[in-house]
Amino acid sequence: MSSPSRIAARIAVLSLALCTSLTALAADELATVVVTATRQHQRASELLADVSILGREDIEQAGQFTLAELLARQPGIQSSSNGGAGKAASLFIRGANSNQTLVLIDGVRIGSATVGIPALEQIPLAQVERIEILRGPGSALYGADAIGGVIQIFTKRGEGAPKLDGFVGAGSYNSRSLSAGISGGSDVWSYSLRGANDSTDGIKAISDKAKQPFSFDPSRAADGFRNTSVSGSLAFRPAAGHEVGATLFQTAGRNWFESGPNFDTRADLAQAALNLYSKNQLADIWTSTVRVGRSIDDSTSYATYSPMGARIKTTQDQLAWQNDVRVPLGTLLVALESLTQKAMVQGGFDKDRTINSALVGWSGRLGDQRLQANLRRDENSQYGGKTTAYAGYGYQINAALRAQVSAASAFRAPNFNELYYPGFGNANLKPENARNREAGLVWEQGSRRAGVTLFDNRVSDLIVTVCDSSFNCLPVNVGRAKLQGATLSYAGKVVGFDFDGSVDLLSARNADTNQRLPRRANQQASLRLSRPIGQWSLGTEWQGVGDRYDSTTETNHMGGYGLVNAFARYAVNRDLTVEARANNLGNKKYETASGFATPGANLFVGLRYSPK
Repeated sequence: MSSPSRIAARIAVLSLALCTSLTALAADELATVVVTATRQHQRASELLADVSILGREDIEQAGQFTLAELLARQPGIQSSSNGGAGKAASLFIRGANSNQTLVLIDGVRIGSATVGIPALEQIPLAQVERIEILRGPGSALYGADAIGGVIQIFTKRGEGAPKLDGFVGAGSYNSRSLSAGISGGSDVWSYSLRGANDSTDGIKAISDKAKQPFSFDPSRAADGFRNTSVSGSLAFRPAAGHEVGATLFQTAGRNWFESGPNFDTRADLAQAALNLYSKNQLADIWTSTVRVGRSIDDSTSYATYSPMGARIKTTQDQLAWQNDVRVPLGTLLVALESLTQKAMVQGGFDKDRTINSALVGWSGRLGDQRLQANLRRDENSQYGGKTTAYAGYGYQINAALRAQVSAASAFRAPNFNELYYPGFGNANLKPENARNREAGLVWEQGSRRAGVTLFDNRVSDLIVTVCDSSFNCLPVNVGRAKLQGATLSYAGKVVGFDFDGSVDLLSARNADTNQRLPRRANQQASLRLSRPIGQWSLGTEWQGVGDRYDSTTETNHMGGYGLVNAFARYAVNRDLTVEARANNLGNKKYETASGFATPGANLFVGLRYSPK
């Protein structure tokens, strides 16, 4: 059997042959602008990083109920869920742990500092205007927790004449969705405001296959979820080159989950992200941006052992000053940041730490050569200093084909539970460290894009829990992981159809035992086909995921699975559409986390009003 690295090498050779054969066609640069990959506005066709962009139209056509479901269908990302909508979801970018991915909303860091992961299952798609996914280490730009990658979510901005839009939908499991918004703007002002409510009776979170005592209440029918959210933005431009503004995202919901019989076991959940900014062009070549942000992750769980509720809250206050300066050979980036994280576990601890950071970067182009370099220093009041770096090089072989290589370092900060939880925490923990190398080929022609990326990410000082013979357990920096693989993707027209497909090959292993990391498949593939026919737009998609283990010792095996979905849109007129989506058409029974159920065949239908 060929190793994943050999398979990846063969894919690279085949991709080079394919891309070379296509370059006889004339090429046009993509106009899409990306922020996350460099922290500066840059054309997607000029990036050296491995990036995906999802716009509002992509999100609407996808039809998924949650953000986690949508992200799980993107190249290089695998996921697990503890039982349907609203339940805890984890993402693994290029095989990295779920706490090794950084998530931003409008530039503001979000997530729980106690467990170190963001609650993606609580972010409604109705509030998301755009998503940028950076695969590969991003610590040299963003600091801690970006070993696997960075996901940045953008809420809606206003422009043009005032517009009202709305959506109402319903489907299986008594799922309902309602959203409405208003937006607009002029040369001086712009604004947007959007509200949404989503709810579902859900599915029974614990699988019927789960063994006691894991399944506490076999008679329970379903574990529901409801969520209410609001987002808004306001910007003022008093003069050319100057803008001050604010963005707001807030969500509050309730999640029911499996527990003892005859008890309303639930968690009340809230997230918020506030961003105030002033962007000023101080000279022809110099733009200064000052940002002040705050994010909150707040949850209170009500269980049989805690009828009064147990609260866990994280607050992150962020201040950043970024300067973008055009120089003769590109653009210079100089920034200072400060982040204060506060975490409270009721009955456990109440702690905080401050991280002060400085970073510099440069992106440039010399003829057919493209270069990027970044260097960042973080000083953490809990564990000291950490320096990370990124270096990337690309060569434009011809108008359509580009080869690129990069190397980067990254780290993850220990979370507050690992540091301070009573009877468990270890205040002497140091950050996890990573060293990544990757190489890629990218072919672009107009709206068509093909690419292959190979990566090798070595993670050291992993925080693992070690127990003695008396079962006294302590987290320590002793683990190592080896993450290797390849992603092959294509998006564009194929015999009249819009086609979007990818193949991921992954070897994510414990470097000490050579055993596979839990919940990560060695192979994953997806494809999507759609086509407009008159007033209709019809499509189908397929996702295949290989087998996995749900343990660190290659036990508790979970089989692979394949899912087929279908979707349709009918344009009643220019602004009004009827949408329908059928998921898991084969009613496949599968698990992404052992013992937890997943939805069977289901249908969702909606009506969308969106003025053009």
